[in-house]
Amino acid sequence: MYAGLGDVRAFLKSRAVTGITTDPDGDPEDPASLTPWFTTKPVLCSKRRMISLDKHAPLTQHHALRRDQPLWAAMPGGSLRTSGTIADKAYDVIIVGAGISGALMAHSLAGQEMKVLIVDRRRPVSGSSLASTAMIQHELDVPLHVLRRSIGAENARRVWQRSAAAVERIGQIIGDLDLRCAFRKKRTLFLSGEDFGARALTTEAAARNQVGIEATLLDGATLRGRFGIDRTAAIDSSISASANPAQLTAGILRSVRTRGVEIVSDVEITDVRAFDDDVVLSTSQGALLSARHVVFCTGYEFLEALANKSQKVISTWALASRPRLQRPQWLDRYLVWEGSDPYLYFRSTHDGRIILGGEDEDAEGAYKDEAKRDRKMRTLVEKLADLTGIAIGKPEFEWSAAFGVTPNGLPMIGRVPQMQNVFVAMGFGGNGITFSQIAAELISGEILGHRDADWDLFPIV
Repeated sequence: MYAGLGDVRAFLKSRAVTGITTDPDGDPEDPASLTPWFTTKPVLCSKRRMISLDKHAPLTQHHALRRDQPLWAAMPGGSLRTSGTIADKAYDVIIVGAGISGALMAHSLAGQEMKVLIVDRRRPVSGSSLASTAMIQHELDVPLHVLRRSIGAENARRVWQRSAAAVERIGQIIGDLDLRCAFRKKRTLFLSGEDFGARALTTEAAARNQVGIEATLLDGATLRGRFGIDRTAAIDSSISASANPAQLTAGILRSVRTRGVEIVSDVEITDVRAFDDDVVLSTSQGALLSARHVVFCTGYEFLEALANKSQKVISTWALASRPRLQRPQWLDRYLVWEGSDPYLYFRSTHDGRIILGGEDEDAEGAYKDEAKRDRKMRTLVEKLADLTGIAIGKPEFEWSAAFGVTPNGLPMIGRVPQMQNVFVAMGFGGNGITFSQIAAELISGEILGHRDADWDLFPIV
């Protein structure tokens, strides 16, 4: 158990030069020798030299993450009460973020005789987790045969197999905790589209089967006969699921709280300073906290100091129909998406709604545009009707959101450069829940002292 640093303020005062960045060749005992470095963006500190962050700049990129009310916000069981006050100053692990990423991270550390704190600048389950359509897939946005070209065949195999294992593990966690979150195992139907036609899907199905991931290629005639969909090909696969993401996240958070994890909302971390064995955080309320390890589970909000031009924040749109909508019976067993960019994706819920999303735009603020949202909703409804004959009519719920992506479609999971005990899990693309579970497994392994064999798969770039 971590005993703490005693008087954290005195610790900082004795170790820090406040308000400037410093030349690593200077003498920390002689402020006159510390030459300020010009910087216009916040920079995280090194292990031996503290580099202050601009106190007026946010530590993470701030996004509203969603607009209007997702379906899940209207359902019970998706929220929980939290404390507004942090109970102590020193912890073994501080997790920043109380969405699905933070919840799964805490679950992986709970019961390990560690003092764990979760903080969030919002209330729990009110960011991107609430905007998720919760299509929990092992399939990545980047097909296996394409990913091979960017990271190599062996690493691509490991990524896809790890993703499939994560989906299975999420189902086990839900069962172990007896969570009521409308969890259902599903198959996936990946349709040919403008970017990936029949030939590409033939290559993709072969690649998946080659690495032991079951994939059945369907030709156009079979697809029309079984599903009534007129496309040239599709891949039918297993190892996917759906759930109510708010109930899932809140249920895990309630579970970890019973196992000693402290959860505090309305706390924003404004500064991070790493020393040899400890990390000190400052909050927007002026408090100072210390921890052996800090994990930023910020998902689609990139840590500002690690943000770069290769990462993007995308706008997306989604809707939910009225319950008990007329639909083909097969849809209750499947998640559906297509090989286009942007792509359409949809599924049904346990009460017979259709959840439909897509029309993504490479513009982080587009989701805030009310007129654009109206146009996007009409387009989504029309596309679904053209593809399946399903008539949604007027959606009962409509929402839009922002999410972060990386060039190869993979998340960034690992240590912040030059900060041994500060970890990040972010940039999840279209696989937020699946990648959150992978991040929890990899980072908890580092904290608990048993490195995961796949630790190197998702580097900070």
